[in-house]
Amino acid sequence: MGSRLEGKTALVTGAGSGFGAGILHRFIEEGARVLAVDVNEDGLAAIAKETGVITLRADVSDAASVSAMAAAAQENFGGLDILVNNAGVTHQSGPLEDVGEDAFDRVMAVNTKAVYLAARAFVPMMKVAGGGCILNIASTAGVSPRPNLSWYNASKGWMITATRTMAVELAPHGIRVNAVNPVAGETPLLASFMGEDTPEMRAKFLSSIPIGRFSQPEDIANAALYLCSDEASMVTGVAMEVDGGRCI
Repeated sequence: MGSRLEGKTALVTGAGSGFGAGILHRFIEEGARVLAVDVNEDGLAAIAKETGVITLRADVSDAASVSAMAAAAQENFGGLDILVNNAGVTHQSGPLEDVGEDAFDRVMAVNTKAVYLAARAFVPMMKVAGGGCILNIASTAGVSPRPNLSWYNASKGWMITATRTMAVELAPHGIRVNAVNPVAGETPLLASFMGEDTPEMRAKFLSSIPIGRFSQPEDIANAALYLCSDEASMVTGVAMEVDGGRCI
């Protein structure tokens, strides 16, 4: 057990699996009290059983659900120090003109609107407290887009720009806003990114990552820990690539 987040409170969305679960575990190891949020009840149940954290089923793209998240943070923690906007979805890999409107709307709701809704719910709380930290889990897709993931790429590019503009506006209030840009990782979204999960498709993806492996939840969790700790007190508006060199 460490103490880099001792006394801090955090809320992690999409905490039931993948990068979110990795971030949650790392934060707990470093002393934070964490509220785990996910739309997947089974994932939340597993996390609660494993760690004992408080959980809340919520849809991050729904205003009422996000208001419930803020209320839960206030009720359980008396406020919030760290908000991690990790929940994300993609559309199936394919030509941009073939992506259905429903799939497009879902990507934009979860990957972009959710950041707006969370800011609307949590920024006032952080302003009153005199500071806080917001971390958006974006993607290398927003920096160096892959073909056939056009609208996912665009949503993550939006998230990176939102991170920077939020950082500039909120800095005078003591609120830091950063992003992490993971490369494709061993998460439930990997098969959708690739179109199909085959050894050949994995080899093709890996060939674009100089370090030669997919990212793991602990890779993203370690970056998140630094950016959300006091060690990064001078860091805001950064979109940190954790990508094994893919974007070079």
